[in-house]
Amino acid sequence: MSDQNSNNEYGRGSHQPRSEPFQSEVPKDFLQIEEDGRKNRRSRSARGMMVRFFNFLLTVAIVGAVVFAGMVWHGKNQFEAKGPLQAATTFEVPKGASFRSIIPGLEKAGIIEEQGVLRVFMRGVQAAGKGDKLKAGEFGFTSGMSMREVMLQLTEGRSIEYSLTFPEGWTSYRIMERIGADTTLVGDIPEIPAEGSMLPSTFSFPRGTTRQQVVDRLKAAQAKALAEVWANRVPDLPLKSPEELVILASIVEKETGIGSERAHVASVFVNRLRKGMRLETDPTIIYGIWGGQGKPKDRGGLRKSELARKTPFNTYQIKGLPPTPIANPGIESMKAVANPLVTDDLFFVADGTGGHAFAKTLKEHNANVVKWRAVEAERKKQVEEAERKKQLEEAAKQGESTTEGNGN
Repeated sequence: MSDQNSNNEYGRGSHQPRSEPFQSEVPKDFLQIEEDGRKNRRSRSARGMMVRFFNFLLTVAIVGAVVFAGMVWHGKNQFEAKGPLQAATTFEVPKGASFRSIIPGLEKAGIIEEQGVLRVFMRGVQAAGKGDKLKAGEFGFTSGMSMREVMLQLTEGRSIEYSLTFPEGWTSYRIMERIGADTTLVGDIPEIPAEGSMLPSTFSFPRGTTRQQVVDRLKAAQAKALAEVWANRVPDLPLKSPEELVILASIVEKETGIGSERAHVASVFVNRLRKGMRLETDPTIIYGIWGGQGKPKDRGGLRKSELARKTPFNTYQIKGLPPTPIANPGIESMKAVANPLVTDDLFFVADGTGGHAFAKTLKEHNANVVKWRAVEAERKKQVEEAERKKQLEEAAKQGESTTEGNGN
């Protein structure tokens, strides 16, 4: 039985169906290779797509860099190129303005080209670090200035300054007239300052300066000058205060326009004050009658009635100094009073040459007055003769014209 069983198991058994599952005859290694190939193809494809993407980005970056460099180069050339301005002009920058706020005005004035999308002017200003350096004031521009030159003018240049000259010896009324009439100044006209409180000078200022600022500067200059002059005065002056020095200086200023005479004229008034004599000076009479507006231009010399008229300023009638200055004296007249020439002179009168003849005694003075009156009489005669000659010439021309008309 054992042999039979054995034959059944190993003999016939070999022709029985197998119970094990069917296996492919394709080698496993081949399948693995094919799968790996598909994976490799997918990987290469992915890597190719990434490479193409990065190449695209690199191309865009390069093109962008080239475009940007071109724009920068173009903008720099525009910023430094000759500008459109055809003729010299001015432009005013208000206080508190910015570059952005004034660009439309610069364009309208033809100082810079109209700004496109590149905004060349603003970019140039920012690149130069000048965005917060804009100055206020009025600036001048010449034809063809580049945007760079315009920027430098507005940030480093000097604004245009105007000037007003106030002659020495002007009254406060006249000074304020000039300040009020100047159109480069702004603001209301202040009240007329006290006589003698401003120092006449040439005053420089930018457009937009207020009239009050001009007055304040003139007053500050006077206060400073007076303090220095008073501190350096000779010790024996018959003056009690800086204010009295200004009063006497205003009289000296009105009496002579010759600088070399100021200290001599001052010595006469100082000597008279020391002796208790009246100053007897005509400018004080004029101020007492007409004030800061001055004597009318059509008026001649002073009349006897005016010499006798009693006012607080008439030094023919009062002793000592008038109550206030009669003008705004210059610093040289104040220095002359603070350090007068040492003389014994008590009188002076015009000498016919623009200066004065000085005298120690009334007798000498009267002789000088006679000479002066002779000069005046001769001048009057010359004026009358010149006027008569002019009238005769005009009459002759008129006669010739009439004769010619009749002949036609």
